[in-house]
Amino acid sequence: MDAASDRRLWELSAAGDGDAFGSLFERHANAVYTFCFRRTASWVEAEDAMADVFLVAWRRRGEVELADDSASVLPWLYAVALNVLRNRRRSAHRAARALARVDRSSSVDDFADDVLGRLADERTMRDILGVVESLPEHEQDVLAVCAWAGLGYEEGAIALGVPVGTVRSRLSRARAHLRELVEASGHRGRNGKVRADDQR
Repeated sequence: MDAASDRRLWELSAAGDGDAFGSLFERHANAVYTFCFRRTASWVEAEDAMADVFLVAWRRRGEVELADDSASVLPWLYAVALNVLRNRRRSAHRAARALARVDRSSSVDDFADDVLGRLADERTMRDILGVVESLPEHEQDVLAVCAWAGLGYEEGAIALGVPVGTVRSRLSRARAHLRELVEASGHRGRNGKVRADDQR
């Protein structure tokens, strides 16, 4: 099945073929995993989120059709990932508020923070997210799918559920805003130059 198109594998998956879905997983899991890491700055959270994305994909495989034989399922998987990550953030915030109400005096060690403290790539990603999260959510999303995940305007439009022109304008504004934030924060790219899309 390695040579089969995404569309063919997706059609077989929709008919209940677990092997076809497994091939899609093997083809796209690393891209989804990396995408999730770039939005969470935690490899552990990224792995959990990636698993959630493919669980949603399996459950919804009969609802989605790819436009043509050359179409990739990856833009749709990124759209699912964006929703999964938003839901996980909301759940984490609710859990944190609930924990604070139960016992405000206790200090609970966070294993994820310990991991972040030990892994340089996670620390770096947190620094980047500290700047990126100052942007409006729709600009964060367009940077994630186009600048970081490498989707073109048309695939980005599929992932974000907006027209191609909207992707172009949002990406342009996001890069300009990010450049301003990077300059203001003093973060520098390679060779000392500020680059709004240097986090690819």
